[in-house]
Amino acid sequence: MQTNFVDYVKIHCTSGHGGAGSAHLHREKYIDKGGPDGGDGGRGGHIILQGNRNLWTLLEYKFQKHFRAERGGNGGASRSTGKDGKDIYLEVPIGTIAKDEQGNVIGEITEDQQQIILMRGGKGGLGNWHFRSATRQTPRYAQPGLEGQEGWITLELKVLADVGLVGFPNAGKSTLLSVITAAKPKIGDYAFTTLTPNLGIVNYRDHQSFIMADIPGIIEGAAEGKGLGHRFLRHIERNSTLLFLIPADADDYQKEYDILVNELKKYNPELLDKSRVLAISKSDMLDDELKAQIKKQLPIDIETVFISAVAHLGLTELKDLLWKKLHEE
Repeated sequence: MQTNFVDYVKIHCTSGHGGAGSAHLHREKYIDKGGPDGGDGGRGGHIILQGNRNLWTLLEYKFQKHFRAERGGNGGASRSTGKDGKDIYLEVPIGTIAKDEQGNVIGEITEDQQQIILMRGGKGGLGNWHFRSATRQTPRYAQPGLEGQEGWITLELKVLADVGLVGFPNAGKSTLLSVITAAKPKIGDYAFTTLTPNLGIVNYRDHQSFIMADIPGIIEGAAEGKGLGHRFLRHIERNSTLLFLIPADADDYQKEYDILVNELKKYNPELLDKSRVLAISKSDMLDDELKAQIKKQLPIDIETVFISAVAHLGLTELKDLLWKKLHEE
């Protein structure tokens, strides 16, 4: 399946070399031995990462991998400084993390228009004007510019959302998102209905709202790379509250919940510190007696609500509970 959502790319960046300083000696009619007047070289261009709240994917960098900034201009006569090389700005969605070749985090874009310098341009060389002295009145040398930086940069996008939907494939996450938000995820009956994270805005009361993300389904072994693997587990790291979804026709509710929690724990134990809510989806097939029986099988350490996205049952209660969790001290 073709998708425009790209959340992991590697790009090669080269910042500009610094311009050379000038070794010019002043020459003018009627002025004898004008002395050194060579200017400095300009700075090489930076490679700069910049946040853009209107972007949601790293798709652009899937096709263009190499970026080279302009070198700085050379210094000139009359102490003229060479022009700085033009910087290159790489616009990325908010939530993008940049890492170097060793996997060290260079920086993280968390705000619109925030900037991070990935590769610094080389410093321009000093002109011979700087090297004059009482004993060296006509220096005929200047510094060359410093070289720029070069290397591979990894860009990772982690979706920013208040609530992250966690569940097995076909638990009803995409359907729920499509019903309580304006998002239109593709919904099918094959194993991995969702192949990319989907975001939607949940309208609450009095013009209040929060963002919900449908994360592709987890399977047992996802933390080791099975199924869609940990490629999408990293998106859950940004969510304030996790909404676990287990369908009403599941064979063992406690077992499914334990598997989901265990996968999150193996990927990143800190995920278990987030607030959690459990929703039993597809509950329109249950009567009160069945719900009472199911409640006895559910984990006791998590608040639970029975919902049906198709029948619009329990959705107001769910939104109330999520809003409360998001605003707990």
